[in-house]
Amino acid sequence: MDLTGSINIKINLNAMVMYYLRHGVMTDPGKYEHLYEGLPDDIPGLVKVVQGILIHVFHAHRYGVELSEDRIQGDINIRRVEDMLAKISEMDDRPIIHGRDYDHRLVGNCRDYSVMMTSLLRYKGIAARARCGFGSYFEPQKYVDHWVCEYWNPDEERFVRVDAQIDDAQRRGLEIEFDTQDMPPGTFLPAGRVMQLCRTGIINPKDCGIMDMWGLWFVRDNVIRDMMALNKEELLPWDCNDFMRKEQRTPSDEELVDEVAELTIAGDGFFPHIRQMYRSHAELRMPTDWAS
Repeated sequence: MDLTGSINIKINLNAMVMYYLRHGVMTDPGKYEHLYEGLPDDIPGLVKVVQGILIHVFHAHRYGVELSEDRIQGDINIRRVEDMLAKISEMDDRPIIHGRDYDHRLVGNCRDYSVMMTSLLRYKGIAARARCGFGSYFEPQKYVDHWVCEYWNPDEERFVRVDAQIDDAQRRGLEIEFDTQDMPPGTFLPAGRVMQLCRTGIINPKDCGIMDMWGLWFVRDNVIRDMMALNKEELLPWDCNDFMRKEQRTPSDEELVDEVAELTIAGDGFFPHIRQMYRSHAELRMPTDWAS
């Protein structure tokens, strides 16, 4: 038995858990932390809270709601949880355990559900993180751009994936039968895994994306977004840095993306390497003032 290796893995896991226990810039509720008063202790309860304050821009029709363009544009570009809570509080200043009617919910997308869920979990003392990748349960034979939340289960020493967006209406509409609060393998794939499957020809890159945006370029960008999310820099789905905007990719660019893809799905024992790579490559970060 390699005791040194086992000890190092344990140290890495402990460091990882401590890192994801703390808020990042995006998940910190800031001066609106008082709105978290009375949050439930269980995962289903926290998911219900998230669903009670957000309405998904693509699924509003499932509730008989028609969103105005002004309302959509006023909400979907909000990045920070603190600013989300500010907007929610303007409409209804009660703690968020009180579900809002549809006219008093923030319009968001999968990223917002995942980042909000991550914020609630960290507030409750549970290590959590948002992940960027692709869902296999939105369109047949397609891998659709998607975000989920992962929280650390200390008893099982693993991250559990939760899709906080999927409520009963979406479950029925999308005919989802699996547990969205402990997602089985293959339902959500981190972007790095999809990149590897595209490289080997198992997945056609043309089947990866959303709306009218499909292809390997989209997978590449989500690989970078997932790397940033693992470092608590949770972008909006359309946020890009200069590296992601490049029209012509060099072989070294492709090698970097493949290296990032491999590292982001290598396992939790590689957490220090994820942090090191992020710090040492400007291509994997946003400009310092991007979220201001």
